[in-house]
Amino acid sequence: MHAMQYEITLPADYDMDIIRRRVAERGHLLDDFPDLAVKAYLVRERGRVESPVNQYAPFYLWRAVRGMNRFLRGPGFQGLSRDFGRPRVRSWLGLAVEDGPARAGEAIAATRLLEPLAPDADPAAEIERARAALPTGLAGVHTTALAVDPDRWELVTFTLWSEPPGPGHGERYQVLHLSRPELAELPRGQHW
Repeated sequence: MHAMQYEITLPADYDMDIIRRRVAERGHLLDDFPDLAVKAYLVRERGRVESPVNQYAPFYLWRAVRGMNRFLRGPGFQGLSRDFGRPRVRSWLGLAVEDGPARAGEAIAATRLLEPLAPDADPAAEIERARAALPTGLAGVHTTALAVDPDRWELVTFTLWSEPPGPGHGERYQVLHLSRPELAELPRGQHW
């Protein structure tokens, strides 16, 4: 598994309905994209749910890197780059994926928690600690994933929710659309 995200931060007075319309018109185009487990079309709005910015920030879980490569060279990403400028794309190596009790429900929210590992920390121990802390048993959890950026030694915990999560799980997003063509095929449990 590979995780990927790009963030497009928009002006404070940007009409976020433009992003909503864009997702409503185009979101379904990845509903059957090969090697894609999940694309969560995420937004944050300035002044809502403690967000300081307007932002479009889709998050992806890929079953195979070939799908990620196909997407990045394809017409969807090229169109986004043309309309907003080519964003910096973050990627992480997958460590674990787990289903939550709300897996059968609709995902309406998401959280992303970034945790840098201290230079003297044992990565294996920190990864196991983070894996044990995944919010799999919390009401409202749809799916949660843990991944690592071994360049920055940073962990990311990404969680989809069927209800708005409370504070303490990281940055909070609204899910405008969820493409999940191969989520069922993504192996559960530890990938590390």
